[in-house]
Amino acid sequence: MVKQNHFLKYPRVVLKLSGESLTSINSNSNIDSKSLLFLSKEIKKIIDLNVELAIVIGAGNLFRGNKLQNCGMNRVVADHIGMLSTVINGLALNNFISQMNIKTVLMSSIPLNGICEIYDWNKAIKLLSQKTVVIFSAGIGNPFFTTDSAACLRAIEIQADIVLKGTNVDGVYTCDPKKNVNAILYSRLTYKKVLEKELKVMDLSAFALARDYKLPIRVFNINKLNALFRIIKGINEGTLIN
Repeated sequence: MVKQNHFLKYPRVVLKLSGESLTSINSNSNIDSKSLLFLSKEIKKIIDLNVELAIVIGAGNLFRGNKLQNCGMNRVVADHIGMLSTVINGLALNNFISQMNIKTVLMSSIPLNGICEIYDWNKAIKLLSQKTVVIFSAGIGNPFFTTDSAACLRAIEIQADIVLKGTNVDGVYTCDPKKNVNAILYSRLTYKKVLEKELKVMDLSAFALARDYKLPIRVFNINKLNALFRIIKGINEGTLIN
């Protein structure tokens, strides 16, 4: 793990963002500039604290492999479309973050010469140590694996302290808070409890990977002002799973 900074709870983190975090309920656009600006400002707050930040981006705002498959498309082809869509989101996010005068590098698990760099875990670690934000796109480069799996795998490879999963709810609840007003927010959970209660944190293969490597996961609301900043400062936010 990264050498501890006394002022930071997590010196090196992987932030997992869904494709939906780049959209807005008030916009018909699949990629909304206001959402990108908000995310970039939230990211700048923690970069100013000297956090080493890597980001894994999804593509649910553009294409989902399983939905394309349900329309009759071959699953491998559908997942390839989904992976390439994460590159599109990565390019958009990379552009907005760089406008905050933050050094950024976009890496892809699929070679795309002239667009982004090919993923290299060793180079990613070096860039992070130089306070460069590294955005990982194209999942792990293989079909049948989600970007949740990519987030956990990349976090293990770059020796991150935690995976921060930004969602549109405040954390992990006893049931869906959008369907049940009596849903209770968990402050902390163990890997075992998540599996016993069959709570939907991330896909099972990703979760099992985190559990096996004792990688903490914190689920929080990425749309909540300063939530990311509070987590980095060690203030309880969302749900911690370890």
